[in-house]
Amino acid sequence: MIGSQKTLSLTGGEMDVAQMVKHCQMPLLVASGKMELEEKVSIFKKMVFKFYKPIMYNDKPWPENITTPKDFKVTDPQIFEMERDRLKIIINEFQGKALNMHWPKHPYFGSFSTDQWGRMQYKHLDHHLRQFGV
Repeated sequence: MIGSQKTLSLTGGEMDVAQMVKHCQMPLLVASGKMELEEKVSIFKKMVFKFYKPIMYNDKPWPENITTPKDFKVTDPQIFEMERDRLKIIINEFQGKALNMHWPKHPYFGSFSTDQWGRMQYKHLDHHLRQFGV
């Protein structure tokens, strides 16, 4: 079981486990087309992100110091059980979309295939669960 008091220092702040679980929902919502990012990315940044795009879905774990987009930062207190249950629902909805070939474009990286979206979401969840020792 994850200790609810554990916090993790991240680039740009700290998250406790409940905040991390809330944070993990957001990229899944973006992939499902249920959340749009407010942060606007310049054309130059999008060009730079194209070089990093394969890191998002390759077979290597994400680096520890990967930057969190502003829209994905969770600073308000969260209730772990509620966020855990919501994350389960969102993961199941994302998995159910796997046969849908109409994925939204990622706001930073552009188009992803079904396989790439899945790998990226797995890597994101794995990244944070490892940080919390799960």
